[in-house]
Amino acid sequence: MRIDISFLPAYAAAFMLAFARVSAMVMLLPGLGETNIPVRIKLSTALLLTLIILPLHRQAYQVDMGSLTPLLVMMLHEIIIGVVLGATARVTFAALQVAGAVIAQQMGLGFVTAVDPTQGQQGVLVGNFLTMLGVTMLFATDSHHLVIAALSDSYKVFAPGELVPSGDVASLATQAFGTAFKLGLQLSAPFLVFGLVFNVGLGVLARLMPQMQVYFVGAPLSIMLGFLILAFVLAAMMGTFLGYFDGVMHDMMPR
Repeated sequence: MRIDISFLPAYAAAFMLAFARVSAMVMLLPGLGETNIPVRIKLSTALLLTLIILPLHRQAYQVDMGSLTPLLVMMLHEIIIGVVLGATARVTFAALQVAGAVIAQQMGLGFVTAVDPTQGQQGVLVGNFLTMLGVTMLFATDSHHLVIAALSDSYKVFAPGELVPSGDVASLATQAFGTAFKLGLQLSAPFLVFGLVFNVGLGVLARLMPQMQVYFVGAPLSIMLGFLILAFVLAAMMGTFLGYFDGVMHDMMPR
């Protein structure tokens, strides 16, 4: 009895190519690609996803084992595709940081910063809170399943071995950044109105009562009213953000 193992080198090469795409995406995904997540967990997640996705798209990898150069070129393409997918999902969360920065500025907390546990760097406190809440709701509502679906459907858009359409990637990046900034301003719109009305009221009060220390009255009042407004609109804000995130993931799936 003879066992044919001649297919193993080609299958191993296909596995490494698929792993390059999946791991590049996982390293940038919100919730999984954070700096405080151990590298072993990231690699284990990427390995598990590769084991699930590779049997579905094994035929897409036409591997030539006679030369090393085409394999390296294909691996570079796979890494670029994974980075594009992961970065698109990551940029969507920039909307929460933009909204948090605007909200903090209108509340008078623009100078209050703390270490963002998702990025490992200083960030506005309100923005850090919204980002962590967004990651929590992403997993609580199973929206991360859309990311996995987009990864699987990416083989229809970015077939292995084909050149990455740089024009489409640039358009996707520009649209993602522009939409994230616009959404951040839309989410913080109630606080822009609040800040305008509140500051105009303080200005009128300062003119009517010059002897009053307006700053010492306005600063705590601004923070208190800001937190009350945040409590009222937080559910609507996060619902709008999740709808936007789901829309971005659906746009990455071919119809």
